[in-house]
Amino acid sequence: MEGTEQEMGPRLWISELSFSDGSSLQLKSDDIIVIVGPNNSGKSEALRGINQKLSNLLTPNPVILELKSERQGEPSSLEDWLMAHTHFVDDPVTNPQYQGHGVTVHKNQAVELWSNPQNGFQALTPFFCKLLNAEGRLAAVNPANNIALGKDAPNHPIHYLQLDDDLEQRISEQFKKAFDQDLVVHHKAGSIVPLHVGTRPVLPLTKDRASKEYAKMLRLLPELQRQGDGMRSFAGVLLHTTVGHESIFLLDEPEAFLHPPQARLLGRMLVEDKQANRQLFIATHSGDVLKGILDSGSKNVRVVRLRREGNVNIMRQLDNDKITELWGDPLLRYSDILDGLFHEKVIITEGDSDARFYAALMNSQAEANTGKRKYPSVMFTHCGGKGRLPLVAGSLNAVDVPVIVVPDFDVLNDESTLSKLVASLGGEWNEMVTAWKQVKVAIESKKPETSGTEIKAQIEEALKAATEPVFPASTAKAIKAILKTSSPWSTAKAIGKQFIPGGQPTQQYDELQAMLEAIGIFIVPLGELESFCKKCGGHGPSWVNEVLKLPLVSDPDLQSARDFVGKLADWRKTVKVTTDN
Repeated sequence: MEGTEQEMGPRLWISELSFSDGSSLQLKSDDIIVIVGPNNSGKSEALRGINQKLSNLLTPNPVILELKSERQGEPSSLEDWLMAHTHFVDDPVTNPQYQGHGVTVHKNQAVELWSNPQNGFQALTPFFCKLLNAEGRLAAVNPANNIALGKDAPNHPIHYLQLDDDLEQRISEQFKKAFDQDLVVHHKAGSIVPLHVGTRPVLPLTKDRASKEYAKMLRLLPELQRQGDGMRSFAGVLLHTTVGHESIFLLDEPEAFLHPPQARLLGRMLVEDKQANRQLFIATHSGDVLKGILDSGSKNVRVVRLRREGNVNIMRQLDNDKITELWGDPLLRYSDILDGLFHEKVIITEGDSDARFYAALMNSQAEANTGKRKYPSVMFTHCGGKGRLPLVAGSLNAVDVPVIVVPDFDVLNDESTLSKLVASLGGEWNEMVTAWKQVKVAIESKKPETSGTEIKAQIEEALKAATEPVFPASTAKAIKAILKTSSPWSTAKAIGKQFIPGGQPTQQYDELQAMLEAIGIFIVPLGELESFCKKCGGHGPSWVNEVLKLPLVSDPDLQSARDFVGKLADWRKTVKVTTDN
C-alpha cells in the first residue's frame, strides 16, 4: 500500500471517464492517472471537467463528455465523517452546517446529496475532491490562522502539521531532499501560524518548543511565504497531497517553477507518498515529472495521452508494458526521448548535426510565416546512428507519439535496418520489398566512380605513407574513404535520388518513397545532409555551423532543404478514432 494511511470512511472515486473523441477510460479507486500531451491538448481542461462534473453531471466540458463515480459509506457514516473533518455550526439549530475551507453544506443537504447524487454531489464535492493549480500551491504556504486545535476542524494544511509532529518531520525531510533546508512550523507566532525554512533550531535541554528562546530562534529563520516561487510551489504540493481528507486529488502542472531535478524528485514523491485511499490525477507537461513517477515503479500508474484534432480531444491510454520496456532500455532511460510525449510529433535523425539543421530551418520558416502558416509543436532528436533508428522510432510509436524518421539515402542499401524501421512504424515491409529490390539493383548496376585498378593504386599509395610502428588512424581513415568510392552507393549517398536510372527504376523509387512517407519515413532526397548546400564545406558539425550563418529563409541554395522541411512540418499521422480502450 502506497503512501500515508487514511482512515476508512466515506469516500468517492471516478470509475469511468468519456472523452470528446468517444473513447472511455475505466478506473480503479487507487489509480494514479498521469495525463500527458502537447500544449493545448486539453490536459488542464480535463481536470477542470472532472471537478465540474463531479459537482454537476450536466456541466458541459469540451474534453470530458461524461463521468461516472462510485462512493463508499452510508449516510450515517457520512455525518460522523463530516463532524470529524469540518467545523460544525448549529446555528440555526433546525438546519446546522458543516464548514470546510471555503465551503459550506447544510446537514440535511449533505445526507440528501450523498444518498441521491443523480445529478452530481454539488455542495458536497469540495469535501471529497480537490483541484490544485499553481495559484493554490503558492497560497498554501501563506500563514494559517490560529485555531483551537482539538476543538475546531483543520481548515488549512498547516493545521495538520500543528497537530502531528511526525507529519511535520516527514514533510520537512521531503522538502530537505529538494532544497537542503528544513521546513519548520512556528507554533507560537500569535494569531497566525507561519512556516520557516532553514536549519531546524536545536533546543537547549532545559527548554521546550513553547519557550521564548525557541520562538526567538525560529523568528531568525526566513519565512517560507517570502521565498521564491519554486520553493513555495514545491512545499504547497507536499502540503496538499500529504495532508487533507479528499479521496480524489487533481493536480495541474506540478512542475511549475521547478528546476528539472526538483520536478523529477516531486514526481516520485507524489506516488510514493500518496495516501492509500486516494485517487490521484496529475496533468503534466514535464518529462522530468513523468520520469520521477515512473522511477517509483508503482503498478497503479496509468499514463493517458491527449492530443487535439480540431475540436476533438483524442485520448489514448498508453500500454504500461510498452512504457516499462521503453523505460528499461538504459540508453533511452537517460535520454530526452520521453519528452516526445509532450509534442505533436517527433522528428528523429541519424545524428545531432541533422537534428540541429532541420530544427533551425523549421524555426526560421515558422518565424518568417507568422500569421500565415502554423507549424506544429515538433521535437527534434537523434539516435546516434542509423542502426538505432528502429528502436527509438518504435518506442515512441508504441506510446502513440507521431514519429518522422529522416535517414540518409544509403538506408536503401541496408534491408535489415530499413525493414525493421518500417515495422517499428506499423508498416508492412512485404508490400514494399519488391519496389525496394528493383531500386537497389538499379543503383548497384551503375558503374562505380573508381575502377578496381585505381582503388588498388590509391590504397598502395596510402600504405607507403604509413611508416610509423603503430598503424596510423589517419591511414585507416584514408583507406576507408578510398574503399567507399568502389561502390556506387558512395555516389548515391552524395547525390540521392538523381543517381537512380530513369524509367522503371525511378517509377519504382517513387512508389517506394510514397509508401515510406505515408508511415513517416522521409529519406533525404539529395543523399545526405551536406548535399543540401554544396557551397558550405566540411562535414557534420562544421558544415552545420557554416550553413547556420546563411539567411536560412532566403538563401537560394537552401530552397530544396526548405521544401523538404516543409513536407516534414505538414506531415500528419492518421490515427483511426475508436471507442475501444
